[in-house]
Amino acid sequence: MARVGRWVAERWVFALALLVLGYLFLPIAVVAALSFNRPSNRLSYDFHEFTLDNWLNPCGPGAMCSSVWLSVQIGLISTLIATLLGTLMAFAMVRHRFRGRAATNLLIFLPMATPEVVMGSSLLALFVGAGIPLGFWTVVIAHVMFCVSFVVVTVKARLAGLDSRLEEAAMDLYASEWQTFRRITLPLVFPGILAAALLSFSLSFDDFIITNFNAGSSNVTFPMYVWGAAQRGIPPQVNVIGTAMFVISLLLVLASSVRRRRGVAA
Repeated sequence: MARVGRWVAERWVFALALLVLGYLFLPIAVVAALSFNRPSNRLSYDFHEFTLDNWLNPCGPGAMCSSVWLSVQIGLISTLIATLLGTLMAFAMVRHRFRGRAATNLLIFLPMATPEVVMGSSLLALFVGAGIPLGFWTVVIAHVMFCVSFVVVTVKARLAGLDSRLEEAAMDLYASEWQTFRRITLPLVFPGILAAALLSFSLSFDDFIITNFNAGSSNVTFPMYVWGAAQRGIPPQVNVIGTAMFVISLLLVLASSVRRRRGVAA
């Protein structure tokens, strides 16, 4: 009995971690299972019959794939801009001292703490007041606004753990500033930049509230399509898109982890 108690005491943290992970991944598992489901009717979400038709014909529902492509376009453009701006801001805030640095650090967190309804309505008022027509680019600008903060925080955390002696050693070996950045700094910071980019794309692809305020009437993203379809019955192909996005993200993370381990081993 004492041996069992000791075994439980040594592994309770691991067991608790498994329970938490199971809780987090349960909705994803349900979405993946429903992607192979043929529902009994359009308003039913129970697992009725196994089928591969949803995966073989993901663009069956009208306008769904066009909304997915629109979300992908907005996500890629806003991620590229936010990652570039956020990375430069993170380097400036970590590596340089300037007047207003503390206030800038505080302001970075405001878009993360501001409710999306407030931010979406404020941006809408800004665009309307400036006479900017709502459409594709207003959504991109709005997504960049809230993605930059997440990029700055993520890259700053990576830079804070970077050993500056590695860069000093490279400079002592007659490497130029550009060579030091390209061969030492960038490879070490790249995992943080990649994580920030993936997070930005996920936030942009998933956003509904801010997009709904600033998209206008002719731009329907994937979350807006799902919201509209929910009133008539969500098609099972929506679960296919969700599962595919999760698998792609997982593969990117695994590829980055394998690449980093090979670099450490080399």
